[in-house]
Amino acid sequence: MISAKCGSNYKENESYEHNIFRGSWPLFAAAIILALLNALTLLTRGQPWGITSAFTLWGSKIASGLGVDVASWGYWQGANAAALNASIFTDSTTVLNIGIIIGAFIASAAGGLFKFTQITAGNFAASVIGGLMMGYGARLAFGCNIGAYFGGIASFSLHGYIWGILAMAGTFLALYLRPLFGLSVPKSNDSVC
Repeated sequence: MISAKCGSNYKENESYEHNIFRGSWPLFAAAIILALLNALTLLTRGQPWGITSAFTLWGSKIASGLGVDVASWGYWQGANAAALNASIFTDSTTVLNIGIIIGAFIASAAGGLFKFTQITAGNFAASVIGGLMMGYGARLAFGCNIGAYFGGIASFSLHGYIWGILAMAGTFLALYLRPLFGLSVPKSNDSVC
């Protein structure tokens, strides 16, 4: 049985279904599910799980709609040109991303974590700045934590391990900077339940 211990709110007699949809899963269960999803993605797409190439496609289509000649960029030459001229829904990475966005919304709503009341100027600024930096870095590294790290390690590539080490360094820097945005630094015994 999957159990989710949420501080003093945890009850031994909680139902199995409640524990799946609310609280944290054991790391072992989450790792197995991620590995199975990664294998399924590789089998169905013929390439490792990726996320950020869809953002490049979306941004380029928006820029193209605003009159920018993105078709002349080096990235959109050769095999990538077909994606630029097709619907975004023919791109398997886009379809995966839409599924991830919908799934994340459903999971956070089911867990009672989806709230607009907690948005402040500080956490809004931190989210926008962090998101832009992560997105830019992910495109420079040709992948994010899924494509560069998870896919890299799953394919026994050295770049995945290098990415992981540098991501840890970035995490420590981000934790150090959180108070500048009025955010607390999480502690190991904090719970989201």
